[in-house]
Amino acid sequence: MTTKEIMEQSVRFLDSKKAEDICALDIHKVTSLGDYFVIASGTSTTQVRTLADGLEEHFSKQGLEPLRVEGGSSAMWVLIDYGDVIVHVFYSEQRDFYCLERLWADAPKVDISGLLQQS
Repeated sequence: MTTKEIMEQSVRFLDSKKAEDICALDIHKVTSLGDYFVIASGTSTTQVRTLADGLEEHFSKQGLEPLRVEGGSSAMWVLIDYGDVIVHVFYSEQRDFYCLERLWADAPKVDISGLLQQS
């Protein structure tokens, strides 16, 4: 599976589970951390944990395991590292506080509109 496919599947999965404010950043030209950040929000810590756990399960069924997962115990910000694709699932207030989109403003946003089903 390519990094683009992992990013796209992450976006589609999170969208299907009602994550909010989903975006993807193409970070490969601004850092060696990876190729993409996928960022999404949940409206409660329960939803954040459910989104993160569900995404892990989704990829696990395809034989893809994360290199590491951080923040699962508090579920305020869960980071799931798939190597060149790093997924951030935030509790809404934490996302506003950390504002990764502003911190990584040099990374272009990926047009994910064709991947989203929510209106």
